[in-house]
Amino acid sequence: MKKLLWFWLPVLLWAGMIFYSSSQPYGKQDMRSTITQYIDESTVEHLFSWVHFTYGESEVSVEARGASGFLEFFLRKGAHFTVFFVLGVLICRALRGYGTERRKVFLFALLLTAGYASFDELHQSFTADRTPMWQDSVLDTCGGFIGITMWTLLTGKKRRGLLYKIKDK
Repeated sequence: MKKLLWFWLPVLLWAGMIFYSSSQPYGKQDMRSTITQYIDESTVEHLFSWVHFTYGESEVSVEARGASGFLEFFLRKGAHFTVFFVLGVLICRALRGYGTERRKVFLFALLLTAGYASFDELHQSFTADRTPMWQDSVLDTCGGFIGITMWTLLTGKKRRGLLYKIKDK
């Protein structure tokens, strides 16, 4: 039981934090007024006025979203990526803690991370003022994939992973 808690409790707590965050309406997470307090919008407009692209079905640009909305977009998407990066690493740690073969750890961790990313977007469809987007699931899964890949490279077989090489120096 201790082993189960030691390895899986961090995964469950992190997944719970993701669930809680996606349960909140957008209005409670709106960062634009805070961004406006700390960032000079004219500088953002000057530096990024050339950036225009579509994400989902909406335009992402300083012109379309305003400077604070433009920065908020990147902060939110960076958070998506980072949160699922960490989830992927925690799942790897949990699976490996049970002696799961390394190749299977990579595959299972990726499947669990992608599954939870999809579940998170589905969950948002039931939350007021939130819009589920398949693009966010892809972004979340990419974050998980990078986290899982880095975990795999850094913790390679005993004395061959990058972390072991760094420790030995």
